[in-house]
Amino acid sequence: MTEGTFDFVIIGAGASGEAAAHYARARGASVAIVDRDLFGGSCPFWACMPSKTLLHAAEVRAHGADYPWPKASDRRDYMINREKRDYPDDSSHVKGLERVGAIVVRGTARLAGVGRVDVMHDGKSHMLAAKNVIIAVGSVGKVPPIDGLAQAGYWTNVEATSTRTLPRSIAVLGAGPSGVEIAQYFARFDVRTAIVAPRQVNPTDHPRSSELIAETLRRSGVDVRTGVRAQRVRPSAGPGGEHIIELSDGSTVSTEVIQLSVGRTAAPALTTLGLDTIGVAYDGADTLTVGDDLRVTSNVYAIGDAVGHELSTHLGHYEGEIAVRIALGDDVRADFSAIPRVVYTDPETAAVGLRLDQARDRGIDAFEQTAELATTSKGYIVEADMGHVTIVVDRRNKIVVGAFIAGDGAGEAIHQAVLAVKLRIPLDTLAQTVSAFPTTSRVLGGLFAKTALKLR
Repeated sequence: MTEGTFDFVIIGAGASGEAAAHYARARGASVAIVDRDLFGGSCPFWACMPSKTLLHAAEVRAHGADYPWPKASDRRDYMINREKRDYPDDSSHVKGLERVGAIVVRGTARLAGVGRVDVMHDGKSHMLAAKNVIIAVGSVGKVPPIDGLAQAGYWTNVEATSTRTLPRSIAVLGAGPSGVEIAQYFARFDVRTAIVAPRQVNPTDHPRSSELIAETLRRSGVDVRTGVRAQRVRPSAGPGGEHIIELSDGSTVSTEVIQLSVGRTAAPALTTLGLDTIGVAYDGADTLTVGDDLRVTSNVYAIGDAVGHELSTHLGHYEGEIAVRIALGDDVRADFSAIPRVVYTDPETAAVGLRLDQARDRGIDAFEQTAELATTSKGYIVEADMGHVTIVVDRRNKIVVGAFIAGDGAGEAIHQAVLAVKLRIPLDTLAQTVSAFPTTSRVLGGLFAKTALKLR
């Protein structure tokens, strides 16, 4: 490693840190990027890529094709660079950063005062001087304080996306995007699967989208428990040595594996980061609080899971580039009004912007318009018997402030609504925009046209 002064020292090389490094180098800035583990972070190795690969295999299998678990496991290993080895190979990420001229350091970074980052590397301490520091430390899965859980043992997303051996049974605690995706692919490979949701399934989504995911899971064979929490685990107390999970409604779940999808936290990394050395008080919260300038303090920025605006690769990538632009003096700020959110179950759900209740809470005179996807040409073609396309409309300004799609093609069609929300495109303009027939985007376009006519 070359010691010296860098325009940017980036702590963490996940999606957001990598994006910041690549963009900074494209602008001619010098960069050192540090990570203690895998360059590339969770997405390519323990999250997005393996989970979506397994979801695809499970979907193909569920629709009648010959796709056994060994084939799915091998394909997943190929996708995460883990063929014939136990731990993924991140060399392609390292080489990509080095190719653009970033200094790559595998080590543990700690702030050591203003403009100084101490890196432990190969048993030695290296002091880096930084004009700007970007904190991109990522997050880890939360472990809830449930009596008996530690004794029983548990999986996080790492084990759930990387296992080469299917368990007999699995109970997923938490029903956000990660939890429901994990539940579906295990169930479709004939693992007895239960999911425990303290509220509704995927509770931040539109209620109709949440209902679709819950029904989708049931049709995949998942035992869906909503409105209940795990209160206690009795290790190895069930048939065949399975663990018994006692739920808040008095019922129980018997399972070989307990998988935790109850949220994520950056606290372990933030606690040891040395924030006090730059005059920043840290109270042990899951994330740091930043504004639309992503600034923690002068010349220090935080991005990705460390700020927790939305735990997604695409948002982390965006924040990484925006942080560099702000640090380099561009007149920009982060805009979180139109970030797409997709759950990749079969079928998918997708969302952008505000739900009706959120819009009204902000004082917007809002209303909803909905199309039943199952009764559209797209729905008939794919033989859908459920699904919806819903928009939330600002009546006074005649613009769309939110959109929600559940059904085939949701993850692709939502981007038409992303532009509508981002650019505040008038409904009359959206109504005159032609979408290809017969697509889910066409259903959304029809809803724009119907709503524009209603507001005339």
